[in-house]
Amino acid sequence: MKRIYTFLMMATVCLLAMPLLQSCDKDDDHYSIGDFTPPLWATVRTTGNAFYLDCDVWGTLWPVNLDLGWYEPLDGQRVIVSFNPLWDNYEGFDHAVKILSMMEVLTKQIETLTPENEKELGNDPLYIVKGDLGISGGYLNVVFQQNLPLMSSTKHRISLVRPENDEGLYGDDGYIRLELRYNNYGDVSGHRRPAYISFNLNSLNIQPDTKGILIRLNSEVNGKVELLYDLQSDETPALPTNAASGTDETLM
Repeated sequence: MKRIYTFLMMATVCLLAMPLLQSCDKDDDHYSIGDFTPPLWATVRTTGNAFYLDCDVWGTLWPVNLDLGWYEPLDGQRVIVSFNPLWDNYEGFDHAVKILSMMEVLTKQIETLTPENEKELGNDPLYIVKGDLGISGGYLNVVFQQNLPLMSSTKHRISLVRPENDEGLYGDDGYIRLELRYNNYGDVSGHRRPAYISFNLNSLNIQPDTKGILIRLNSEVNGKVELLYDLQSDETPALPTNAASGTDETLM
């Protein structure tokens, strides 16, 4: 059983920096109707004409809402969800819940970087607040402060890419090497808004002895940086290798 925190929409910092929710008191029968979670990452799973959520923190969630007829579930779609937990161990699911809010997140696969598509993938700088990029639920979850396009017809492109050859992807040091690429097509307005995206990592050949994942990106603050995510522990990722220590929340 898990502690229910007061709902804090401290937006992006809250979304990615919550590896665990601890247990708390509730009565012997069910949770309180007033209990609700902060926003959490989850994956939609369809089953027949229904769906459930595989939450990165809480496990499988069966929604009991009868007012979700507007929602068309897509298997594998990532969402950010807040819910009222009702019961544990509900008919084969970890919890029965009442969904309070749910936002669909752009969900993409890893792409292969080639000489032919390198220009299209771009390498424009990204503005990411420290802590707003992490791995959970088999996905790389990213929240970045997008510099919105000035022209409504322009759509920026963000991609997680791998090298063409496996030799470049799987290093001898036990780390898998990926790169976060961004193309703003030269169209920015100076106005920012948080943008959310999840990249599916299931195409990677992650072995028990794989140490972690190294992600390169072009930062607005620090230029080209590398982040190491240790898959062998629950520790938070290291700071960018060329970032100075300090309290600056925009180290990425």
